[in-house]
Order: sequence, then structure tokens, then C-alpha cells
Amino acid sequence: MITNNRKEFKVKKKEFNIKLNGLTLEELKELLSNTQGTLDKMKMNHRTAELENPLEIRTVRRNVARIQTELKNRELQA
Repeated sequence: MITNNRKEFKVKKKEFNIKLNGLTLEELKELLSNTQGTLDKMKMNHRTAELENPLEIRTVRRNVARIQTELKNRELQA
């Protein structure tokens, strides 16, 4: 499971997609919720103070999109 550790967000795209394929639907929804919460916190912190690396917001946002895409693909297959 992906945690809020910054190193986890630096996972390569292919590795992240492989990890998504191995998760169940419930785990994907939980991961989406956690990742969106992390993204919201990062955006708020970026507005109020400088982030150490603002490009992390882009990475997390793209991870959210990848999770949503995987959920949509599974929905269409069912």
C-alpha cells in the first residue's frame, strides 16, 4: 500500500501501473481517497508556505489520474 512518504510518490509510471493492477477494487478506492487527501494537503501547504519540491504536486496529481483511469477501465470491463 502506498503511504504518505514522499519517496513513495517518486515511483516510476510503469511500476505504479503494475502496482495498481494487483490491487482489488476496494483497495483502489481507498488508495484514491488517500492520494486525493494527500494532494489536497500538498496544495494547501503550497499556498501557505513553500514546499520543499513543488513538482511533487504534479506527480501526485498524475497518480490520482492513473488510479481513476484504472477504476474506469475496470468499470467498463464489468
